[in-house]
Amino acid sequence: MSINAFADGVEPLDMTSLAEFESLVESATDLSIPHSDAVRYVSRNVVARQHRFHLLEWGEENATKLFMLHGGHQSAHSWDLVSLNFAQRYHVFTPDQRGHGDSEWARDCAYSSEEMANDAAGLISTLGLDRPVMIGHSMGGRNTLTMALAYPDVCRALVIVDVGPEISDEGRKAIGSFVRANEEFDDLEQFVENVRRYDPYRSREHIERTVKYNLFLRADGKYVSKCDRAPRKLGLNERQGSGEQLSLEAVKAINVPVLVVRGENSNILAPDAAERFVDALPHGELVTVPDCGHNVHSQNTLGFIDAVSAFLERVA
Repeated sequence: MSINAFADGVEPLDMTSLAEFESLVESATDLSIPHSDAVRYVSRNVVARQHRFHLLEWGEENATKLFMLHGGHQSAHSWDLVSLNFAQRYHVFTPDQRGHGDSEWARDCAYSSEEMANDAAGLISTLGLDRPVMIGHSMGGRNTLTMALAYPDVCRALVIVDVGPEISDEGRKAIGSFVRANEEFDDLEQFVENVRRYDPYRSREHIERTVKYNLFLRADGKYVSKCDRAPRKLGLNERQGSGEQLSLEAVKAINVPVLVVRGENSNILAPDAAERFVDALPHGELVTVPDCGHNVHSQNTLGFIDAVSAFLERVA
């Protein structure tokens, strides 16, 4: 059973009428994030590639399109504070990727970057989006790069958040250890405390507001991660081959503007790896956001918005 609200069919659900939106606005106010309470914000379900995807849609339909992919073991709601701000200027789409959030889990346990890149291209086509700016964080960033290589004409520009062809094994293992240790709970308080220790950048209030988007309530009363664990439980490597074509040599073929955003204290994208990544891109730029780690847009939301806004205005 879900503990958060989302559309139960193809008809959009107005999220601004719910207590969840009031809580989001409170967080934005606490963090001094510019926003409008009178924003268009709906939950939708879309079928693409014979798969049901849940997505959140923000802003007015005649504005420039942004299509944003969340990181692994996160959901579309990880972008909520950013989307609330961007919705004043852009038409924003944030899907739950397969096996995450409130989207379907893959019946064949296929979760490679190639599959997810095809999903993104399918969603963009199904939604009728004309060359959106695509933003991807972590796993979503690798999926974005994979899609840009496979479908070079789909997007007008990319924002890649704290990931690249070269990532830190130490940081990847740290994230994996946290994920494996936070799969089932008897109560939400235990999860909140674990996240607080893992992520010192976010307030307890913000973590408490977002915890509902990471877990569902199972029939036995346990709170369980919304990310599909079946491949690992079955001894499969669901990411095998994932993004193998991503290399410094490969990204030289990405011929659209690319902004690489790195968290100052990231344990995933090292400073020298970020520089090599940007140098390989034909039209690459690098910006480092202070006072945050890997989860740049949630740990320093204002810093992230400031870092990408001028780029978005230029390319959009």
